[in-house]
Amino acid sequence: MSAQTSPAEKGLNPGLMCQESYACSGTDEAIFECDECCSLQCLRCEEELHRQERLRNHERIRLKPGHVPYCDLCKGLSGHLPGVRQRAIVRCQTCKINLCLECQKRTHSGGNKRRHPVTVYNVSNLQESLEAEEMDEETKRKKMTEKVVSFLLVDENEEIQVTNEEDFIRKLDCKPDQHLKVVSIFGNTGDGKSHTLNHTFFYGREVFKTSPTQESCTVGVWAAYDPVHKVAVIDTEGLLGATVNLSQRTRLLLKVLAISDLVIYRTHADRLHNDLFKFLGDASEAYLKHFTKELKATTARCGLDVPLSTLGPAVIIFHETVHTQLLGSDHPSEVPEKLIQDRFRKLGRFPEAFSSIHYKGTRTYNPPTDFSGLRRALEQLLENNTTRSPRHPGVIFKALKALSDRFSGEIPDDQMAHSSFFPDEYFTCSSLCLSCGVGCKNSMNHGKEGVPHEAKSRCRYSHQYDNRVYTCKACYERGEEVSVVPKTSASTDSPWMGLAKYAWSGYVIECPNCGVVYRSRQYWFGNQDPVDTVVRTEIVHVWPGTDGFLKDNNNAAQRLLDGMNFMAQSVSELSLGPTKAVTSWLTDQIAPAYWRPNSQILSCNKCATSFKDNDTKHHCRACGEGFCDSCSSKTRPVPERGWGPAPVRVCDNCYEARNVQLAVTEAQVDDEGGTLIARKVGEAVQNTLGAVVTAIDIPLGLVKDAARPAYWVPDHEILHCHNCRKEFSIKLSKHHCRACGQGFCDECSHDRRAVPSRGWDHPVRVCFNCNKKPVGESLGAGPKV
Repeated sequence: MSAQTSPAEKGLNPGLMCQESYACSGTDEAIFECDECCSLQCLRCEEELHRQERLRNHERIRLKPGHVPYCDLCKGLSGHLPGVRQRAIVRCQTCKINLCLECQKRTHSGGNKRRHPVTVYNVSNLQESLEAEEMDEETKRKKMTEKVVSFLLVDENEEIQVTNEEDFIRKLDCKPDQHLKVVSIFGNTGDGKSHTLNHTFFYGREVFKTSPTQESCTVGVWAAYDPVHKVAVIDTEGLLGATVNLSQRTRLLLKVLAISDLVIYRTHADRLHNDLFKFLGDASEAYLKHFTKELKATTARCGLDVPLSTLGPAVIIFHETVHTQLLGSDHPSEVPEKLIQDRFRKLGRFPEAFSSIHYKGTRTYNPPTDFSGLRRALEQLLENNTTRSPRHPGVIFKALKALSDRFSGEIPDDQMAHSSFFPDEYFTCSSLCLSCGVGCKNSMNHGKEGVPHEAKSRCRYSHQYDNRVYTCKACYERGEEVSVVPKTSASTDSPWMGLAKYAWSGYVIECPNCGVVYRSRQYWFGNQDPVDTVVRTEIVHVWPGTDGFLKDNNNAAQRLLDGMNFMAQSVSELSLGPTKAVTSWLTDQIAPAYWRPNSQILSCNKCATSFKDNDTKHHCRACGEGFCDSCSSKTRPVPERGWGPAPVRVCDNCYEARNVQLAVTEAQVDDEGGTLIARKVGEAVQNTLGAVVTAIDIPLGLVKDAARPAYWVPDHEILHCHNCRKEFSIKLSKHHCRACGQGFCDECSHDRRAVPSRGWDHPVRVCFNCNKKPVGESLGAGPKV
């Protein structure tokens, strides 16, 4: 760095002597200034000092004519503009430091330091030099902001207008690894927010649109990048404007506030209105209540190394007056910030979320407005990284995207009681319990993360929704909570067997762990209520879109109708008379295990007479073979087969051998016991089978509504397929999904699977969407809350 000094350079600053006295004893003229040594140095001292290894890389400059060194005490302090350091007016010979006027008064105005000898610098050309430096600096800054343009970040419907991180960085026109802070502005419409940003950051260029008309010039949220201060500047829509979607637009302001490091509240009122304090107070409460948790979750979910929510942003209240004094002018002993805190307290608002609140006022006697004080205050706060650190632009976009995804959706203005700028309804789930009317306490869109609805209070029972759920008492006593529902049949029963048992023994309650724990008509009399014996009850909330409380036995009629439909198809395919076909099919469905199926009986087992289509086949209750009427006209009790003491039909051979006991094992008796119940029911309704068969000839659509489960969409409301949207016609039949109850065409509902949550324990028709759900997931039923 050092070099030989030419004779012409000597005498340029005859009043500036070497301050080191390392090699010259302080008698030589200063030629260099070393910023890191904090001293003026002559040629010899500069060479000797910087030969040392630890001082070799110090940055030194040659002195120019009229040079005045910088103040050593205030150098780098945040009270001055970045890059514009205060020049010294004196040098203390005892302390060996350069002092500006302010630092001299602060450090050498009292005590023994008042007597320290000082050297006064020649400041005759100082002001001219400073003005030149500032002019050069301002010209440089203006040039850096010449190409800055703003872009729409979020529209008035809360829709983000940039597609991804890369698009956000491209529109900002900054480097991806550039560390930024975010500065946003709020205030009432017409108070000059856009104008303030243009003059504070961009030297008056209209980066953000302004307008002299009555219409708001800023709709939505706009952003631009300031390369001088390295901040993302955000302009917002004004408060109190005549706009639609007022609630959504107000909620959008809080999302912007949440991602900001510094917030300017711009007011042009001669006196500070209560709306200012209410807005900031309500924003602070909503930030702590709803946004802090979500920002922390975003930090963890996105793997960000920069915390997003250590504290809320700092706030500057920029107050411009014309006819009134600035805040605190009539109370010189109190700082404006103290008066602001008193106003918050009187209004019952507590801005605890903000890291700090500052007041900056300016009185405009004659336009234009002076924004220099605001600029200095902003630059001072931007230099402070103790609470909010700069971060990559990608982190800023992720935070905004996370808040937009979480807190979105319409807010009906007519349902809002606007006692607060940011009521809980703006940020919490809008679902109301259909039974008791209480609202869900979770945040918006919690269902996307698989979080069910929750309420702060308990629900009440409603007959309309039957919102009482049962849990197995035995499992509860073992520390488990297993939900059970009354069902038509057990999961181990076939469809027709289950219906037969239902007609005979009533509904069943089956626990996945304990099996069948209750039948409503298990005994002829004295059957106890299940609540007193095997289940616990709980009243739960009923949320829109969930119908998990419909009891299983509601679909018994539809299951019978499905059976009739199957029988009708079989009759049509086989071209048989309906009565005999139905009788044969029903007999096989509920026949005891030892009976020979009707399809295998082609001739009488005794006389060998072949059966014709309309001939009646009879089963002997003793041996189970098939006979004609003349060969099986006798009756006798067959208790060994479980038919009890009453006489039943037997063949001639078994009648003649009535005194001989049949050899039936105990296992066979157990196996046949269940099927005999079904057969007894079958015989009890055999006389009404003709009416059932007649129903087959009636179009099924006429009886479907009577048999329709409660959760099914009525046929007359189904006009097109719920999936492919094809319109139903005579040629395109409609089918109900047994899981969700919606109507589909055959192509969109040809899959089959069991739906235990709806009481369909055997494979039944389900739609394409329900079939894609995991096996363990409850189909069609809402979550338990």
